[in-house]
Amino acid sequence: MHIEGVKRVFLLGPSHNLYSPKCLLSTCASYATPIGSLPIDEDIYDTLAASGLFDEMQLSVDEREHSLEMHLPYIVHVMGSRTYSLVPIMVGALSEQAEARYGQLLAPYLTDPSNLFVISSDFCHWGDRFGFTYHDKCHGGEIYQSIEALDRQGMEIIEAQDAKAFAQYQRDFGNTICGRHAIAVLLNAIAALPPPKRFSLKFVRYEQSSRCRTPDDSSVSYATAVACPSCTGWPTPTPAERCLPLSKERVT
Repeated sequence: MHIEGVKRVFLLGPSHNLYSPKCLLSTCASYATPIGSLPIDEDIYDTLAASGLFDEMQLSVDEREHSLEMHLPYIVHVMGSRTYSLVPIMVGALSEQAEARYGQLLAPYLTDPSNLFVISSDFCHWGDRFGFTYHDKCHGGEIYQSIEALDRQGMEIIEAQDAKAFAQYQRDFGNTICGRHAIAVLLNAIAALPPPKRFSLKFVRYEQSSRCRTPDDSSVSYATAVACPSCTGWPTPTPAERCLPLSKERVT
């Protein structure tokens, strides 16, 4: 991941503990980790808040939300001694229309080579304890094979950067992807950019926490994708034009 020239990290993650039909902004001035602190970008926060589309997170909600927290040490480590700011956004249970609105709002920031976007998510949560037991035996017969086939169908749509197809995929299957709304915001942000397509996006790793074989089993899937500026229609890329990781929500 190229980080030369990065001055700002946008971190989008799902809400696990609070229902909201909107996106939320932190009330903190910075986030602390054992290896360093990340100052929150007040100017960007003020601009986003002025749109009227965001609510504020209560501190207790902020402290409980792991989807943002777990990425912080990695960001601190990768950024090292560089001066930068953080733009954390907790993404609520958005409607498709809201996903498009937030995508349009964030789209201009995608074109700024000083911005890095990190999208926190995982993939299928399978089993009775997750309330999701979809099983299509056409994919080898085993449950874990069906899970992977379902996940990869969604991954292919994400790689195609097709926001409408991803929304239809969720309507059809309801795959239990925690960061589905955050992913949809990114896809809508890319879709809101003027042509030609400005990014290439590719999944680079896929794992399952265990291989489900019986209805009593359960698992969580994890996938990592990277989106990079496309050379098509762009000037010759500079080292500052970096990758935008769509990262799995938990380290395996």
